[in-house]
Amino acid sequence: MSVKPIREHAGKSLLEKLLPEISGGKHKMGHAGVLVTPAVLDSTSSQTWDGILEANPWLKTTNLVAKPDQLIKRRGKAGLIAVNKTFDEAKQWVMDRMCKEQKVEHVTGQLTHFLIEPFVPHKQEQEHYICMLSHRYHDEILFYHEGGVDVGDVDAKAERMEIPTGEALTEAAVTSKLLTKLAAAKKGGMASFICSLYKFYMDLHFAYLEINPLVMLDDNTVVPLDMAAKIDETANFLAAQKWGELDWPPPFGRAAYPEEALIRDMDGRTGASLKLTILNEKGRVWTMVAGGGASVVYADTVADYGMGHELANYGEYSGAPSTEETFVYAKTLLSLMMKYKHPEGKFLIIGGGIANFTDVAATFTGLIKALQEYADDIKENKIKILIRRAGPNYLEGLRKVKAASDKLGLGIKVYGPETHITAIIPMALGLQEPLPEPDLSAPAGPPVRKMIDLKGKKPVGKGHPPAPAGTKHTLVTATPDTTSIVYGMQNRAVQGMLDFDFMCKRKKPSVEAMIFPFSGNHYVKFYWGTEEILMPVYTTTKEAVQKHPNTSVFVNFASFRSVHETTMEAMNYPNLKTMAIIAEGVPEQQTRDIIKAAEQKGVGIIGPATVGGIKPGCLRIGNTGGMLDNIVMSRLYRPGSVAYVSKSGGMSNELNNIIARNSDGVYEGVAIGGDRYPGSRFLDHFLRYQDDPKAKMLLLLGEVGGVDEYDLIEAKKKGRITKPVIAWCVGTCASCFTTEVQFGHAGAQARGDMETAAAKNKAMKEAGFFVPDSFDKLPDMINQVYTQLVEEGEIVETPEGETPQVPMDYTWAKKLGMIRKPANFISSISDDRGEELTYCGMSISDVFTKDIGIGGVLSLLWFRRQLPDYCTKFIEMILMVTADHGPAVSGAHNTIVTARAGKDLVSSLCSGLLTIGPRFGGALDDAAKMFAEAQGSGVAPKDWIEKMKKSNQLIMGIGHRIKSLANPDQRVEIIKGFAKKNFKSTPTLDYALAVEQITTRKRANLILNVDGCIAVSFVDMIRSCGAFSKEECDDLMAFGCLNGLFVLGRSIGFIGHYLDQLRLKQPLYRHPWDDITYIQELAGQGPE
Repeated sequence: MSVKPIREHAGKSLLEKLLPEISGGKHKMGHAGVLVTPAVLDSTSSQTWDGILEANPWLKTTNLVAKPDQLIKRRGKAGLIAVNKTFDEAKQWVMDRMCKEQKVEHVTGQLTHFLIEPFVPHKQEQEHYICMLSHRYHDEILFYHEGGVDVGDVDAKAERMEIPTGEALTEAAVTSKLLTKLAAAKKGGMASFICSLYKFYMDLHFAYLEINPLVMLDDNTVVPLDMAAKIDETANFLAAQKWGELDWPPPFGRAAYPEEALIRDMDGRTGASLKLTILNEKGRVWTMVAGGGASVVYADTVADYGMGHELANYGEYSGAPSTEETFVYAKTLLSLMMKYKHPEGKFLIIGGGIANFTDVAATFTGLIKALQEYADDIKENKIKILIRRAGPNYLEGLRKVKAASDKLGLGIKVYGPETHITAIIPMALGLQEPLPEPDLSAPAGPPVRKMIDLKGKKPVGKGHPPAPAGTKHTLVTATPDTTSIVYGMQNRAVQGMLDFDFMCKRKKPSVEAMIFPFSGNHYVKFYWGTEEILMPVYTTTKEAVQKHPNTSVFVNFASFRSVHETTMEAMNYPNLKTMAIIAEGVPEQQTRDIIKAAEQKGVGIIGPATVGGIKPGCLRIGNTGGMLDNIVMSRLYRPGSVAYVSKSGGMSNELNNIIARNSDGVYEGVAIGGDRYPGSRFLDHFLRYQDDPKAKMLLLLGEVGGVDEYDLIEAKKKGRITKPVIAWCVGTCASCFTTEVQFGHAGAQARGDMETAAAKNKAMKEAGFFVPDSFDKLPDMINQVYTQLVEEGEIVETPEGETPQVPMDYTWAKKLGMIRKPANFISSISDDRGEELTYCGMSISDVFTKDIGIGGVLSLLWFRRQLPDYCTKFIEMILMVTADHGPAVSGAHNTIVTARAGKDLVSSLCSGLLTIGPRFGGALDDAAKMFAEAQGSGVAPKDWIEKMKKSNQLIMGIGHRIKSLANPDQRVEIIKGFAKKNFKSTPTLDYALAVEQITTRKRANLILNVDGCIAVSFVDMIRSCGAFSKEECDDLMAFGCLNGLFVLGRSIGFIGHYLDQLRLKQPLYRHPWDDITYIQELAGQGPE
């Protein structure tokens, strides 16, 4: 998300709608016009010429202007404006160009959107120029009393006015500073309009608004004949209602692809960051890069090796995307790669910096799924794939993808953090022999560097001049005693900070408290080494600061919606001197507001959109430095000599790795954030480093966009910075693109030649900075400068000490496969861990797609297999016939009495269920067991009845209170009929019916009752369906699954009785005394 251009029609429509209200009725705007899209080519579409006329009858009554509305500059000079035309003429002019290719200067693109608006007759002296744009500390208005195509260099000509952040604009100030050359009669109206326009600019979160020419008619009606505007998209949660449906068009010359829309939509529905811009769909070089900063570095390096013209896409997948999201992203890229075959093949470069918290193995599972789907196409299209990835669980991820590659025959080469981030690019392009692939049996450990041989010399460094008197730094450099408060329940980040502290041998944790406003004050357990400690959590910042007055750092994990409010409040407490704002997507107006307040109060800000910062041995902010294994690998547990500042948070991990491999390590590192206006600038940190004698060499990783690097250049020229500075700005690939590209960060976009990466790298090199030829050469440059400083005595190397050990969390160790432990529970029937809930391996969506019904679900969860349809239908029949048997039976009676006692549904249901047993409903299992054994024994029914009689055993499932053969129970008839019709065999049912023929001779009601019929039919079903062995059938009966069916079915009725009693508002039940026989005598005491 960032500042994005909008269509001219959108800007004018907003102004037309809101200007009268904002100006208090003083000003109105002419008609914003009509946007015509390619839909007019289809007479059945939602937009037709007849429909346009019907909605806008004024098109027939006034002359018109027609022009493309696609972010095209200098349309007039390109002959792309039709002026003073009738509707038919304007329509024809549009149709002649609709969806046709057009070259504008050096860019060729398709014309797809046109604006038709009223032609406004006016005089030349009524044309003016106005532009509003935002800067770090102020907004700026440029006004020139003349306007139009030939206005000339307005930067040189225009009157300028700055409005400091948070200050109001007055008509008097506008008149005196901007309107000195305007005719006196116009000044009042124009000053009023400019004030209204500025309020419009601020209320809707514009970042740039240019109108040329602006026509003001005699009645104060304003007509913006030509408008260009950009809006801060991050303010969507504040201004969406005012914006309405805004279109974010791609630059002219770059088509809008459905694949881009798919990824954009997915990005909007996830907490991860998913971006895709297609630059050249026929290009040979495709990238799939994790991290905003890393994505630019990869694109740069491709361009540096002369393949910029073949770069097909730009984008990123980062922020812990799920397996499914990674699969869709990778699948989308692969599908695009297959569109156009190239005889020499293509390249897919999968890379990224060292992740902070993304589980690399989880994302690579999605990648592997996509590779499996496209394996044949990959081989057919001769696509060469190289992978370099690092971060949490990277080793498992590389192993998996390597195994999949070998199985699929894709020939993928994989590398980890031991390989420089961009080293795979020249290898992929065939410009360098591939390096040997790393051993994937163990993670990359910390680099082992030999100390530089000084050949017996002991040089003494010259040192650097002290800081000028009175120097004060807003950002307070951390010490081993610095402590912080963390806003937000970020348990993982806090534990990471404490593990870092323990590894650095701090005496106490760097986090004293947490703030979480959505629950009461409480404590959370964390580990301090192997011991558990309690961390207090407060609901307000005020209470946390009062209870912990010695904290000086505030780590703010609040969301982009609330981070402004929470940060502004925290700045009210003078002990909090440094604040880190982690959230991305903070609106620029709010960021500038925070910056102003922070500088007034002497508070240092890191962020927004930052991972934080790290000072080895002292303090780690949030997730900076990644997992503990990366802390160890980059030797961040002890200070080195190199202090760096990076725009990119993701690339800060990479810098830690590069520095550790090419010097004695990091002294301090800060990621200031990728927004256009970071809370602290490069200069703020570099001056601290310059004044800190322990920081020996400085490293800058900047990027395209902004001018902060020029502040460093000026400080270098003035001698304020004397320490060696290694610098590189990413984004040099921008010169390869014919259209404007918004890189990963909000601020990564040049607003002029000075802001390009190439211009800044050139200027820094000329100023005496150490600037490599490309990012790929950065490690060599660091090593070169470091070696020089050691040889000069500025850095004195010391032997590397013992690598500290920190206990690993059990959960993570288990995930990495380092330990094993028997599970406390085993479940074989369902799984909720993946993307979708499964019942015995069947996804919940398949449960509905295949329409298996409640019987099918029960068969999966109870029997761990999908039974035939007739079996699941029979199960459903059992549930239906056992659902209820009236209110008089014991279970229903208990449920009703409990409900009338005012108990809840669950209590009432349990009361009824507890009556189920041998005398009520619990006969099913016993009946099944009796008849199954009898039928299997070979004993004749008559003999078996005699045997049961002699042993004084009741035959379960036989007998009914009122039913007989002459008056059968219809439930029994239904079940019996279904079994006979659908089961392959019914020997147990037949045996039970034979028993019934004998018992009914003794008494008519000794029939096979519903419990017995269900029981024997169920035995026949499971024995004959082919799904179970005999032993499994016996186990099912022994486990009580038949009684389970009765419990499940009868619960339906019990719940019905409960709801019925509540519906009827029945009072407390008291049993009538005349229905009770009272016995007064003592037990054993008979009559005398």
